[in-house]
Amino acid sequence: MSRHLVKGLTFVGSFVIFSTIAGCISTNGIAPQEQRLGDTELATDAAIAHANQEAGWPAEQWWRAYGDPQLNAWVQTALEGSPTLAQAEARVRMAMAMAGIAESAESPQIGVDASLTRHRWPTDYFYGPGDLADSTTFNNNAALGFSYSLDLWGRERSNTERYVNIAKMTAAEARMAQLELESNIVRAYIQLSLQYAKLDIGKAMLAQQEGILALAQRRLDGGIGTHFEVSQAEVPLPETERKIEAVDEEIQLTRNQIAALAGKGPGAGASIQRPSLKLAEGPGLPSKLPMELLGHRPDVVASRWKVAAQAKGVDVARAEFYPNVDLVASIGYSAVGGGVLEFLNAEKFTYGVGPAISLPIFDGGRRRSQLSQESAGYDAAVAQYNQTLVNALKGISDQLIRMHSMELQEGFAAKSVASAQRTYDIATKAYRGGLTDYLNVLNAQTRLFQQQLVEQQVRAARLATHAGLVVALGGGLMDKQEGPKEAKMVPETVDVRAAQGAGR
Repeated sequence: MSRHLVKGLTFVGSFVIFSTIAGCISTNGIAPQEQRLGDTELATDAAIAHANQEAGWPAEQWWRAYGDPQLNAWVQTALEGSPTLAQAEARVRMAMAMAGIAESAESPQIGVDASLTRHRWPTDYFYGPGDLADSTTFNNNAALGFSYSLDLWGRERSNTERYVNIAKMTAAEARMAQLELESNIVRAYIQLSLQYAKLDIGKAMLAQQEGILALAQRRLDGGIGTHFEVSQAEVPLPETERKIEAVDEEIQLTRNQIAALAGKGPGAGASIQRPSLKLAEGPGLPSKLPMELLGHRPDVVASRWKVAAQAKGVDVARAEFYPNVDLVASIGYSAVGGGVLEFLNAEKFTYGVGPAISLPIFDGGRRRSQLSQESAGYDAAVAQYNQTLVNALKGISDQLIRMHSMELQEGFAAKSVASAQRTYDIATKAYRGGLTDYLNVLNAQTRLFQQQLVEQQVRAARLATHAGLVVALGGGLMDKQEGPKEAKMVPETVDVRAAQGAGR
């Protein structure tokens, strides 16, 4: 190796080292402050502790537990054609493209520049172009350029990872949109089932009221009844018919809602038949909460990826305090004068190669503000993650409490219906035998249908609570390995303070 080359390398190395020490702007200790909640800090309650710990996580197609082929078909239709999901998928593609743009900065950049210019030179011999004065020539050049960022402090690498994390966060958010869509269809379908049950109760009530009216009319015709009893029996009929019409309206509106959720028009909703929902038992609770919860709920996973992305944002901002070193080179041809292509001969060949260095010396506080902004963004993401995790555990506990309550309420409601049915049967027999008046029959009938309605509402609430618990557990959409590793959720420990000490 020649002595001149050794001296040149020594100079460049010394220049880079001293520039690193002297050129850095101090961060003044700016750094994130928030801490993520640990698993041991999230206490669980009795509802979680007493749940079936061997149930496993929900299946991806969790709605099939209701045993209704029509529901299965509508959810599948929604997953294939929902505009909401199409928007979410488009956002994922956009985020992936942005990650690709960021990653491209880590690769060598090669480009070709060429120009063929016919140039007229001025006539000023003394201060102008000299021998070229008052002439018209070709001013042509072509060059192959190369540049490569050495990325000594990991800025480009961290920026790439930040956008990759954002893309993964967006993918998790798309899963959130999918789970919300599935949940909305299932809940609307459960409401449709309840509305059909209410319609049955209303029609049964109307039929019984018409039967009582006929009985009152026969009693009047037989000379043992009164016009007042007939009038009393006629009073509730219009209101019952109105309620039936109102329920029928609700059924049509719910059909439209299901069709809209699936990305279809109202005409498609008109084909929805009466639901046939069945649910043998509610889901249990998987083991290892809350740890495994971190990897199964899309909102928790999205929050974790957001924290990871913000952590890389902090790393990018910190790397800005260091000098930037790029390798640049070019080869090509350049000529002024001659024929249009004469610049391509060997005598016109030119090249250049060397490092390009930029040093942050004074920027009016811009880099400190950027680091402060990214640190605050990281703190906000951590706080959001902590709140999301707290809300997730609360949601599971709430649904377990509701599920246990619904099971008890369903039993009580069944007993109430049986008791009301016996009372109504006794009142009807007494009225037929002339042992009581119509008012007692009407009261008994009203209580019976009220209890039947309550029973159906409790059943619908139990089905909805099942859906709520499945959603609270993540809906089977995420694998626990899809979230970021713990090390990815904190900024890298790049110790820039030692280098900054000399620069203060």
